[in-house]
Amino acid sequence: MHKVSIIGAGFGGLTAVRQMRRQLPDAEITLIAPRAEFIYYPSLIWIPTGLRQGEQLRIPLERFLQRKKVQFHAGRVTGLRDAGRTVITDQGEIDNDVLIIASGGRGLRKLPGIEHSLAICDGIEVAEQIRDRLAALDKGTIAFGFAGNPQEPTAVRGGPVFELLFGIDSYLRKIGKREQIQLVFFNPMKEPGNRLGAKAVAGLLSEMEKRHIQTHLGHKITGFAADKVMTEGGDIDADLILFMPGMTGPDWAAASGLPLSAGGFIQADEYCQVPEHPGVFVVGDAGSYANSPDWLPKQGHTADLQAQAAVHNALLHLTNKPSDKAFRAELVCIVDTLDSGIMVFRNKDHASVLPNPLWHAAKMAFEWRYLLHYR
Repeated sequence: MHKVSIIGAGFGGLTAVRQMRRQLPDAEITLIAPRAEFIYYPSLIWIPTGLRQGEQLRIPLERFLQRKKVQFHAGRVTGLRDAGRTVITDQGEIDNDVLIIASGGRGLRKLPGIEHSLAICDGIEVAEQIRDRLAALDKGTIAFGFAGNPQEPTAVRGGPVFELLFGIDSYLRKIGKREQIQLVFFNPMKEPGNRLGAKAVAGLLSEMEKRHIQTHLGHKITGFAADKVMTEGGDIDADLILFMPGMTGPDWAAASGLPLSAGGFIQADEYCQVPEHPGVFVVGDAGSYANSPDWLPKQGHTADLQAQAAVHNALLHLTNKPSDKAFRAELVCIVDTLDSGIMVFRNKDHASVLPNPLWHAAKMAFEWRYLLHYR
């Protein structure tokens, strides 16, 4: 009986569980995470405007794990031993024949005063703080921004900030507060969101202009205070700062013995295999993938595609065969505006930007369909 360890209960980890159980009915699968729950991060943007409540996005996994006959180890990973054959956690150790790492990344917290900002991707509790701060604000300025990792340009997550920006604009108009509250979008790049493609950047900036959202672009961010964003191009006064920092790898990666990229992510090839560590694979935000296009985002869809490839190649490893399936590099994103949406698609051959009011309903329908796997 093969032993499979999967670290992380997010998109990539749970897709790996489903794929692995389907193809190895008798394997001993252990899922390692702090809690047996799945947080549906794409819908966090709807908590500040009341379209979703936090508990609607927190999905208990006990029944799912029972159905899939998966053991759950509640613990935080602190390192690896024996080239990945043993996972070390704060609650014990787990041995394996194959390891799939899907533990996600984390935000860089190096900018001075970053504690004065709130990052929507930090989870339900932060999204609820944004909701409460927004409800208490009758006049003033909200600043929205994101940045990257200087050591790893692809480690950026701007999509949720665009969605939060447009969603809050729509919400404030709906409740009659928009004229009293100024919205400002700031970014160190002159063309923010360029990984979505030139058409998407033009469309996003055009949407900001149409909505009378101010922009402060092309200036390096130097820090934050309780009431301002500081940049090399001047300060932005703000009553609420919503900022998504650049990303880096999991906090335990440095103690893992695995090769790391300059930006702190676990290195992998196009097969999601960690170099010189047979039987160790990484998917999703935890990894840095060789030969992947520079526009490839860190998003749930990418993690799902990588998990499918990783499981396929892990099964080959168990039969002493080399990996042969590269993950599909593809960007699919609906930039939601609360009352409409913009579909952005990109692969190696094609890029398209399709605005349509129906995309908002489509994003909600996808949430419902995706969560059926785990409810």
